[in-house]
Amino acid sequence: MALPRILLIDDNKTRSQQFEIILQFMEYQVETAGSSNYAAVIGQIEPVFGIFVGDGIDKQALVIKEIVELTDNVPVILLIDKGAALRVPTAINNRVFQVQEWPVAYPGLKPTIDKLSAAYGQRQGNPVNFQERRVYERRSSAIERLQGNSQAIVNIRKSIAQVAESDATVLILGESGTGKEVIARALHDASCRKSKPFVPINCGAIPGELLESELFGHEKGAFTGALNARQGRFEMAEGGTLFLDEIGDMPTAMQVKLLRVLQERTFERVGSNKTIYCDVRVIAATHRSLEEEIKSNRFREDLFYRLNVFPIEVPALRERAGDIPLLVQDLIARLEAANRGSVQLTNAALAVLMQHTWPGNVRELANLIERLAIIYPKGLVDVADLPEKFQHYPVPEEMIVDTPAANAEDLDRSSGVMEMDEQSDALPASLAHLPEQGIDLKEYLNVLEGDLIRQALVECNGVVAHAAKRLNMRRTTLVEKLRKYDVQR
Repeated sequence: MALPRILLIDDNKTRSQQFEIILQFMEYQVETAGSSNYAAVIGQIEPVFGIFVGDGIDKQALVIKEIVELTDNVPVILLIDKGAALRVPTAINNRVFQVQEWPVAYPGLKPTIDKLSAAYGQRQGNPVNFQERRVYERRSSAIERLQGNSQAIVNIRKSIAQVAESDATVLILGESGTGKEVIARALHDASCRKSKPFVPINCGAIPGELLESELFGHEKGAFTGALNARQGRFEMAEGGTLFLDEIGDMPTAMQVKLLRVLQERTFERVGSNKTIYCDVRVIAATHRSLEEEIKSNRFREDLFYRLNVFPIEVPALRERAGDIPLLVQDLIARLEAANRGSVQLTNAALAVLMQHTWPGNVRELANLIERLAIIYPKGLVDVADLPEKFQHYPVPEEMIVDTPAANAEDLDRSSGVMEMDEQSDALPASLAHLPEQGIDLKEYLNVLEGDLIRQALVECNGVVAHAAKRLNMRRTTLVEKLRKYDVQR
């Protein structure tokens, strides 16, 4: 696979050479150009991962505007001297993907490259993380990650289609692990803001005294440790979507400031009296009952009504158990696409999973599938192979659903497996010659396979793992055949 290509436009030859060395060390192809020939270079090279533009170029705003138009919104990063970020004109700041201070070493450049990676993936339809050994990871769009045919999921898809094109504030309600951020990303992807940033922040994971700086940014010297000016999440999400996860955990003092931003679309950085106008769509989510939080004086009622313009309720996984087979297939496909292993589940195992209450919801299911892929790589997992907490569930026939076989090898080995009827005992164990009247080949092979399995178990003193090795099959495959033939270990 070809290395990702980056274009560097800079009239400063020394900086170009130094920056090119860093990018080549990070395993990128680098094309260089100056302000006099960048248009010709852009027309000659393949689509690029990102474009870095050095400062000091004459008519810089016009150059950046032309680059954006020529490259179909390929991210443009402005390279400036350290400490000069606040002097960047607004016209330029609004057009560039990010401002990167120079000089910079690998640790300082890596976060910018990671953002470029995500942006490149969105443009290509297959997000790619070039920093992890150039492995393509297949990820469908967020709306396609809403797996399921239950009425609740159908209603959520319909709600997304209804509200996506508007700028209305959306409040997503649901238990932890139900996929609230997936829905928020689906809303962003379906909106006219999809080409702009989607910026998530977990309000419950950041201490209250730091949350204001995280949301609104701060000026240099605003507080102890503020060595440089810093953008907040509202500025980072300009033109796009800000996702406020766990809004119910936000301190009351911050709720007042957030309410003002939602009402007036303005804010100030910490340590500054300069008003900043923002064009950001806000999506909030919480696992708490905000009505109960209001009664307990832990959440402002006026903020609740400002957020609750368009509510979307996400059901718990136990309430849509019929979607579990589709979710399992999707989770396995994602593991395979990320080269993190693969596994398959029998019908009985899926039927058991559909009876579990799943207090951790889809997140708990995803963790289970990943653990099974580690323990049984490319194997077939039956009920006996599931963790102990699943062993007490019965396997009712009406809940058994179809699932793909593990692989072609297991298909070949299990294609002849069926329930043996009463006449199967009359068939011979072996044949020297084909009888004149013919035989039922499938039943004959079943009997022969069953006899060989019993013989292997006897010779291995009932140890399934040893018997599987003797029969040259996976242990999980043998366990499935033992169940089919009703053979006791």
